[in-house]
Amino acid sequence: MSTTPQTRTGATLDVDRSDAAYRDWLKDAVRKVQADNQRSADTHLLKFPLPERWGIDLYLKDESTHPTGSLKHRLARSLFLYGLCNGWIRPGRPVIEASSGSTAVSEAYFAKLIGVPFIAVMPRTTSAEKCRLIEFHGGQCHFVDDSRKMYEESARLAVETGGHYMDQFTYAERATDWRGNNNIAESIFRQLELERFPEPAWIVATAGTGGTSATLARYVHYMQYDTRICVADPDNSCFFEGWTTGDPDVTCDCGSRIEGIGRPRMEPSFVPGAIDRMMKVPDAASVAAVRALERAIGRKAGGSTGTGLWSALKIVSEMVAEGRTGSVVTLLCDPGDRYLDKYYSDTWLEEQGLDIAPYTAAIESLLATGVWPD
Repeated sequence: MSTTPQTRTGATLDVDRSDAAYRDWLKDAVRKVQADNQRSADTHLLKFPLPERWGIDLYLKDESTHPTGSLKHRLARSLFLYGLCNGWIRPGRPVIEASSGSTAVSEAYFAKLIGVPFIAVMPRTTSAEKCRLIEFHGGQCHFVDDSRKMYEESARLAVETGGHYMDQFTYAERATDWRGNNNIAESIFRQLELERFPEPAWIVATAGTGGTSATLARYVHYMQYDTRICVADPDNSCFFEGWTTGDPDVTCDCGSRIEGIGRPRMEPSFVPGAIDRMMKVPDAASVAAVRALERAIGRKAGGSTGTGLWSALKIVSEMVAEGRTGSVVTLLCDPGDRYLDKYYSDTWLEEQGLDIAPYTAAIESLLATGVWPD
C-alpha cells in the first residue's frame, strides 16, 4: 500500500463528509419524531376490581391508547431517534425490522412519518390484522416460515437494499432513556403519586425484546424504590430457562403462540441481572386471564396482557394469603381486536389444543374467595 504525499511530509489528513442536505433532512426527521411525542398524552392507569377488604390495588398501564395501539409505540419512537442520531437511518433507504407484529406496526408509522420505506420481516402466522395495520401505515410485510430465521433474513435484506436493520432485539434496552424522560416507569410512578399505595410492591412485565423489563428495573434501582420486578414468560420461550439456569445460549425449537412476547432465544436486550423474579405461564392461562379482564373491565386485550395479568393475580393471591396490603402494576400491552381470530376464538383454542377451563376456574376462585387453588 503506497504512502500518500501528505503522510510523508507530515501534513494533516482531512476528510470532510458533512452533507448540508442530509443534515437538513435529519433535523426535520428528528423534529417529526419528537413532535409525535409532544402530541401524545400519557397512557391511562386502569384499576382491576378486587375486593376492598383485601387492601390491595391492581393496576394495568394501558399502552393500547398510543397512536399505533400498543406498548411498542414507545419502543419504536426510541429506536427511530437512536437510529437517526447515530446516522444509521438515511433518506430514501428502507428501515427493516424483525418483528412478530406490534413493533412493526409502530415502526411502519414512524417510517411513514419521516418518509422512508419500511419492511417488516415476520412469521407467516402473524395475525392478519397486524399485517393490515403495517400495510395501512405504508409498510411491506416479508414473511418467513421459521421465526428463528427472522434475524438473518432481516440482516440479508438490509445488505441487499442498502437499508438499515433496526434490530429491536439488540437495541431496545439501550435506545430507551431508563433514568426518566417520561419513560414507562417514570410515568407509572407519577400516576400512582396520589394513590393509597404509591410505591407498588411489584411491577409485572412480559418479555419480547426484554427492553421494557430492563427499563422498569433500572429505573426502580436508580430511584431507590423497594418495588420488585417480575417477568412473565409464555410457553415456547427461552427467557425463563435462560434466567433460571444462567445460560444465555439456551434456545427452543418453535415460536411463541403469544404474539409480541416469547422468543426462541434469550435476546441481547434482556437484562437478567436486573430482574427479581420470573414466572413461566402456560398459554392457556394467558388466554383465560385476558378473557377474565374483559369480564372485569369490559376491555379486550392481546395475549401478552393475559400473560402478565395471570402472574400479577398470582402475586395478589400471595399478598392476600400473607395479609399484606399494597399495590401491583402490570401492562395492557395492545388491544384485543387484533386477535379476534386467536385468543377470542374457541375454534383456534381447539386447534391449538388449549383448555382454558381450569385456569378460568382458578381466577374465579381467587376473586371470589381470595384463595389461589393448588
